[in-house]
Amino acid sequence: MPIEPPPCVWAFPPAGAAGNGGLLALGADLAPGTLLAAYRAGVFPMPLDGVSEMAWFSPDPRGIVALDEFRTGRSLRRSARRFTVTTDEAFADVVAGCGDARRPGGWITPAIRAAYAELRTLGWAHSIEVWDADGALAGGLYGVEIGGLFAAESKFHVRTDASKVALAALVQRLRDAGGARMLDVQWATPHLRSLSARDVPRAEYLRRLATALRTPPSFG
Repeated sequence: MPIEPPPCVWAFPPAGAAGNGGLLALGADLAPGTLLAAYRAGVFPMPLDGVSEMAWFSPDPRGIVALDEFRTGRSLRRSARRFTVTTDEAFADVVAGCGDARRPGGWITPAIRAAYAELRTLGWAHSIEVWDADGALAGGLYGVEIGGLFAAESKFHVRTDASKVALAALVQRLRDAGGARMLDVQWATPHLRSLSARDVPRAEYLRRLATALRTPPSFG
């Protein structure tokens, strides 16, 4: 089971106080207790360009992947046969892939990498790895699981469909675990919508979150 770190020393505003774009607050730190308190309150961190303090968000609407609506098409099933999927075997490599400076955005800073590596050590952060037949890392995703909440932080691929295969593997894991689970993707981008992501109002997200947090985690 995950190890509970020292509690958060900061007081976050209520998630419903976030302004346009979902920005709720600036400041605090990336200590494990801070991150867990944020996720439990429906809040997540993301750096802003040109701003030295950490930004904390609670968007309205919020993007989630509807686990019961996720479908693996024939093309993706065919792609999946080319890969091997593992969990928690190369967390640092997955985060590094997601933070590749050649990718757009570039929000995964060294501080973010270090913070989530510490969460991984404590048993709260997890990765799904997708490997080529030759043993090279083809893609993956990582995120934080608290009870029945899996907050997906980022995914990447260097081979076609590898990140989709990682997402499909995560969805299957959460389905198999049963109970009240929620796969949070923060914002439902057009790409994620094609994979069954949809928007829910913040108030509904927070209600689902409260239920999910009472569910046992899917990762041992």
